[in-house]
Amino acid sequence: MILMLVILTGTIGLFIWGKYSPDVVALVSMLSLFLCGILNLNETLSGFSNPTVIMIAGLFIIGEGLSQTGWTALAGKKLIELAGKSVPKLLVIITLGAGVLSGFVSNTGTVATLLPATISSAWSIGTFPSKILIPVAFGSNTGGLLTLTGTPPNIIVNNALIAAGFEGFSFFEFGLIGLPLLIIALIYFRYFGFKLLPSNKTNNKPINIDTTLHEWIKVYQIENDYYRLRIRSISPLINTKISEWDLKNTYKVHIIRLKRRHPNRLKGTQPFIELPENDTELRYHDILTVKGTTEDINKLMITFRLGLLPKETAESELRNNLINQEVGMSEVLVTPNSQLVGVKIKLHEYFKRYDIQLLATSRHRKPYLEDEITVNSGDSFIIRGPWENIEKLKNQHKNLVVVGRPEEMLKDVDELTPKSYIALGALILMIVLLVVKAVPGSIAALISSGIVLFSGCIPFSKAYKAISWTSVIMIAAMIPMGVAIQKTGTAVMISNSIIDLLGKENPTLLLAGIFLLTTTFSQFINNSATAVLMAPIVILTASTLQISPAPLLITVAISASTAFLTPIGTTTNAMVMSSGDYKFVDYFKVGFPLLILFLITTLLLVPIIWPF
Repeated sequence: MILMLVILTGTIGLFIWGKYSPDVVALVSMLSLFLCGILNLNETLSGFSNPTVIMIAGLFIIGEGLSQTGWTALAGKKLIELAGKSVPKLLVIITLGAGVLSGFVSNTGTVATLLPATISSAWSIGTFPSKILIPVAFGSNTGGLLTLTGTPPNIIVNNALIAAGFEGFSFFEFGLIGLPLLIIALIYFRYFGFKLLPSNKTNNKPINIDTTLHEWIKVYQIENDYYRLRIRSISPLINTKISEWDLKNTYKVHIIRLKRRHPNRLKGTQPFIELPENDTELRYHDILTVKGTTEDINKLMITFRLGLLPKETAESELRNNLINQEVGMSEVLVTPNSQLVGVKIKLHEYFKRYDIQLLATSRHRKPYLEDEITVNSGDSFIIRGPWENIEKLKNQHKNLVVVGRPEEMLKDVDELTPKSYIALGALILMIVLLVVKAVPGSIAALISSGIVLFSGCIPFSKAYKAISWTSVIMIAAMIPMGVAIQKTGTAVMISNSIIDLLGKENPTLLLAGIFLLTTTFSQFINNSATAVLMAPIVILTASTLQISPAPLLITVAISASTAFLTPIGTTTNAMVMSSGDYKFVDYFKVGFPLLILFLITTLLLVPIIWPF
C-alpha cells in the first residue's frame, strides 16, 4: 500500500507539474505498477480493452464527422446570427450554444468550432473577446453533463457503476442535473459573471473563410478573368467532350467547374462536376465557370455560341459554389529555397499533377497572367481542388508553402451535403441504440463511427487524426491505476479516511467532501484521469455505508467537469486563454463563484434525483 501511495502521489505530482504529456505520465504510472509487482500483465493492460476507451475513441470519429460535413460550422454561425448586435444576448446564446453542442460533440471540438466566430462577433458588436470566451469554455464543460457521451467522465462513472453490478445511467439521465447547471451558468454569466470578466485589449480579429476569399479576389483580381457561360441550344459543344476542342491551348480558357442545369433528366447525373476532366461530356444548358481574359472569353462565346451570365455574382459564386465540402481553395507561396526557383514551367500542368486547378497567379502582389513562367521566389498562386489534394500539396513544403490550414478552412464550410445527413443520422442512431439499450455503449459508438467512415463523411486517412490519442491513451493507461488502488487496499484506506472525516450519518456532507476532493484534482489533472481515480473510491465508500453509489458517481462526474479555477484544468480553458489574453487569476475570479453555485446545486438536487 505504501508503494501504491508513492506511485499515486508521484503520478498526481507529474500531472500537476505539466512538463510531460498526460498520456506519457499515465503510461509511466502503468509501467511502474507492473514493474513494482503490484499488477500482473493482464491487469496492467486491462485498460486497452476496456469498453470506455473504445467508446471514447469512436465518439471522436463521430464528432469529427459532424465537423467535417458542416454541422458544427452551421451551428456556430446560426448562434452568432441569433445574437445580433447585443452583447448580453451574444453572451447568453453563445454560452447556451456551447453547452448544447458539447452534449453531442467533444468539448474541445465545440470550442474549436465556436472560437473564430465568437471572436469575430465580439469585435463586430463592439466588445472584447475576453468578455465572451471564458463563458464559451465553461459552457462547453457544463454542457458535457447533458448526455451520457457528452464528456469522458460521464462514460467512466457509468461503466464503473455497471462493473460494480448496478444498472447504468440512461443516455439523457445526466441531463437531469446537467440542464439545471447549464441554466445556472447562463444566469450567472448574464447578470454577475459578465462583470467579473476582464476587458483585455487584444488584436485578434480573425480572418474567416469569407474574409480570406474576398481578400484573394481583391489582391489577385480574380473577378477580372472569372466568368460563367451557358451552353445555348445552338452551341456545337452540346453532346461533345471537352477533349475534342482543346480549349486550353486554342482559346486559352480553363473550365473551372460545370453545373448541370437539368441534372434530374438523366438518371445518376450529378448537379455539379467540380473538376471537369477531358472526357467530361458537355450538354445543353450546362453552366460553365471559366477562367480567361476578356478577349479570349469573347472569342470563345462567339465561336461556340455561348451565353454570358451576370458577372456581378462572381464574388458570391466563389464563396457559395467554388468552395464546399468536396473542394476548397488555398493560397500557395514559392519559398526562397524552393527547387522551382529559376525553373521554367507551365503552371496549369504543374498543379494538374496534384489534380488541382490554378485560379490566379501573383508576382510582387500584382496579378500575373502568363501560364508558362520562370518561377521566382515569392510568387504566389490561388489554387482549387479537393481538400485532401491541397493537404497533399503541403507535403511539397520544400518547394511550396500552402498558406493557412486547409483542414480548418474545411470545418468553416457550413454547406450541408448528403454526407452531412449521414453523419447526423449516425449520431442519432447511436443515441437511439443507447437509449433503448439495444447494444453496449462501445458497440453503439463503433457502429456509428463505422457508418461515418464507410460513407466517406471523413476519409479513412483522417480517422486516426480525428482521435485525440493523448486522451485515449491516458484513459487506457490510468484504468489500471484504479485496479491497483482497489487491489492494494488503498481505496479502502482513502474511503475510510473520507468516512471518518465526514462521518457516517450525513450522506449530503459526504457528497460535499467528494465534490470538493474531485474538483480540487480536476483543477490540475485531466478530468478523465480524475474520474478514473475517484470512481473506485466512491463505489467502495457507498458499499461500506450501504448506500447507492449512483449519487456519489454523479457527483464525481459533475465535479470532474468544474475545472473553473485554472487555465490548465481542461483543454477548453487553455484554448481560450491566449485569445482572451486571460491571466491565471481571471479564471479563479470568474470561476470560483460559479463553482460554489454548482456545489450548492449538486448538494440540493442530486440526493433528490438519485436517492441514497
